[in-house]
Amino acid sequence: MTAPEAESLRARPHAPRPPAWRIQAPVVAVIALGGAIGAVARYALSLRWPTPPGGFPWATFWTNVVGCAVIGVFMVVITDVWAAHRLVRPFFGTGVLGGFTTFSTYAVDIQKLVDAGHPRTALAYLAATLLAALSAVWLAVAAARRVLKWRQP
Repeated sequence: MTAPEAESLRARPHAPRPPAWRIQAPVVAVIALGGAIGAVARYALSLRWPTPPGGFPWATFWTNVVGCAVIGVFMVVITDVWAAHRLVRPFFGTGVLGGFTTFSTYAVDIQKLVDAGHPRTALAYLAATLLAALSAVWLAVAAARRVLKWRQP
């Protein structure tokens, strides 16, 4: 490199980096929007399918299982098939599905069942939700990959 070339490189100002909040603000915004959508959908299901006192919380159970299955398919699609925009994963994965699935309500439901004198139902719910949610995400990932493989020429 010649001296004039080196001087030219030193003379060029570096492009200023945007502040961190400008990079993160859109991510936080889409997570909040998605979370609101997912939480409203979950709440609507709980109103439509209420749990009787001491009963098995089917609405929360199926919300978590279905949400985990959708997360499995979504992750395969955005990692193996589709080069998604940088905000799709935070919006749908973290926001919508994070707001839809509800492991905090799952914990509260278990505590309510125990407090109401239904420890066996609480234990069954605890184990069934864990096994069903993990199975759902695993089966959804396997099924999505199998379908994608089958569709390739």
